[in-house]
Amino acid sequence: MKKLLKSLVTVGLALTLLAACGSDETGQSNGGEGSGDNGDGTKTHAMIFKNTGNPYGEKMMEGFESALNIEGHEVILRSPDQPTAEGQIQIIEQLITQQVDSITIAGNDEDALEPVLKKAMDAGIKVLSMDSAVNANSRMVHVNQANPESIGRTLVDAIAEMMDNEGEFAILSATSQAANQNIWIEYMQETLEEEQYSNIDLVSVVYGDDLRDKSTSETEALLLQFPNLKGIVSPTTVGIAAAGKVLSDRGLSGEIALTGLGLPSEMATYIQNGVSPAMFLWNPIDVGYAAGLTAKALVEGEITGEVGDSFDAGDLGNLEIVEDGEGTQILLGDPYRFDADNIDEWKEVY
Repeated sequence: MKKLLKSLVTVGLALTLLAACGSDETGQSNGGEGSGDNGDGTKTHAMIFKNTGNPYGEKMMEGFESALNIEGHEVILRSPDQPTAEGQIQIIEQLITQQVDSITIAGNDEDALEPVLKKAMDAGIKVLSMDSAVNANSRMVHVNQANPESIGRTLVDAIAEMMDNEGEFAILSATSQAANQNIWIEYMQETLEEEQYSNIDLVSVVYGDDLRDKSTSETEALLLQFPNLKGIVSPTTVGIAAAGKVLSDRGLSGEIALTGLGLPSEMATYIQNGVSPAMFLWNPIDVGYAAGLTAKALVEGEITGEVGDSFDAGDLGNLEIVEDGEGTQILLGDPYRFDADNIDEWKEVY
């Protein structure tokens, strides 16, 4: 807790200094028109999130920008209007033309981005993913917010406790192609096979595409389709906030439990009114901050993305690259629990 707060304070001071920089309506920072080495040793680093208007992504962008602006580098922040691979591909093509030094991406599709990201690497651009991974052929390393198995088990343990270990629940995910969502759900399903969860039934997995309106519609549809539903798990900040509003508006606090991954600032109301007894997350600012420093380390040759590489990430400590299936990754830590005892403290933070 103390380490996380210290990190947030550091980032907050940096953001205050950077407030005048701003960005235009497309999400591209003022320094985004330049490319490559600007003649004075500075580099250009680009970050692409899933879609615009996503508060979780905005926090990650804050961390990414602060890490690199402190070092004096140029930063480009971009997102497509909709969470599609096609929109991200178009942005990547533009960044290749601009000859940026690095591209960091939260992928909308694990495999569809491979051709254009390989094209970027062939052009000498360092490519890494964060939050939602692209496949190992498409990047040099992935910055992972937490251990996927730990996330899956944590969410199952939470909903089981809230449902008294019995009844039906559903999952409201982001997009069906999101690699991070899919692997968390896989680990949830594996955990549910254990004997202690034999009286819990996962009745449906639906997708709100990380869009507020669609997530709301999918929640309402679940309530109609499953009248005996006792719980909803939404491992996406947009989805859990949308579900929280639906359950609150319908006066279902205490009848249908809600948990998942959410921003404290958006979930405080639903925790306080009992709709969501507890939810979880990591610090998205720290994830973006770590990704920014990883991009810098790759560009400067401090790391190559291989297992065993490590570098100093300031308040986040020494980050080491470990195995990730066929590729490599950096793990930041386990998810943190937010509930009525601590939400007032954290809702003012992010």
